[in-house]
Amino acid sequence: MKYPMNVITCVSVLLSSPVMSSSFSPAVFGRAPSYANKVPNKGVNNKNAERMTLLLRGGSEDDSSNNSINGAGVALSAVSNGGEVEETADVIPSTTSSSSTKAKGVGPNAPPPGLIRRLFPKFPWHELPNYLTYVRCISIPIFLGLSYYPTIMPNRAPVLSLLFALASVTDWFDGFLARRWDVTSPFGAFLDPVADKLMVSTALIVLAGRYGGICAIPTAIIMAREVGVSALREWMAQRGARDSVKVGMQGKVKTALTMVSITLMLLVPEGVGLESVGWTKYLGVLGVGGAGNVVEGVVNDGVASVLGPSLIMLFASAFVTITSGSVYFRAAAPALMGKE
Repeated sequence: MKYPMNVITCVSVLLSSPVMSSSFSPAVFGRAPSYANKVPNKGVNNKNAERMTLLLRGGSEDDSSNNSINGAGVALSAVSNGGEVEETADVIPSTTSSSSTKAKGVGPNAPPPGLIRRLFPKFPWHELPNYLTYVRCISIPIFLGLSYYPTIMPNRAPVLSLLFALASVTDWFDGFLARRWDVTSPFGAFLDPVADKLMVSTALIVLAGRYGGICAIPTAIIMAREVGVSALREWMAQRGARDSVKVGMQGKVKTALTMVSITLMLLVPEGVGLESVGWTKYLGVLGVGGAGNVVEGVVNDGVASVLGPSLIMLFASAFVTITSGSVYFRAAAPALMGKE
């Protein structure tokens, strides 16, 4: 079966998680070079050399003026020594990145601003992780609506798959930025896992309605585990022992398997039922269904061959869901049994 080029491109995008760097500055990998050492000997303007070095290290001209007044930012004094400009031996350790990032709202341990952050200095970068979480929340009703309307939508499968894949990437990316920029907020810490669970639960319910019991069973297992573990973490947090049930490697594997399986299953076009998967005939009533909305004369886009592998991944996710959930409950067993 031949697939159009746009479908092949879509699949390639869905199966790759682009890792976007938040900073492209050389200062991320090491100390920024000092322009003071490269200024010609004759007619050197020490103040201009200091300003240029400060700007390369991610500061601003305001930081340069503050540095000359109260010593904040990079304490760099360029002096003439035999016609050459060099840093003095007793300079104060550089704190430009700390003071500059604090002014912009990011944490004290954040790296110096990179190229993108310097190009848009007025953007509230410290709020970007929360903005990504808001986008994921907004995508839930959009995803739900597009799952059923409009009735005739030939490209429904790739659109839904791409929408869910992008939401899954933001789930990773907002956490990456929050750790990199050392920014946290109570509301963000609450909303991020909630948005993740709502998006996954919505997609699983839609797929269970399409494919019936073969998808409803792992959906019930995954959702029951999420409710149970969430309640366990809240109870342990009240006892001051939340760290004993923090997310482990099995939980991360479960999340990855679930999101990839949902992304692939959403890519299956309407009109392709479980009968297209050879091994489902051994499951009896569970192996029937999933044709979806079929309109005569309308050819729906998608990749039918991924239905079988995505179902296997979903069952694998349900299995890891059980094992990872048992790890959390075993860790909390002493407290649950009143032995602590």
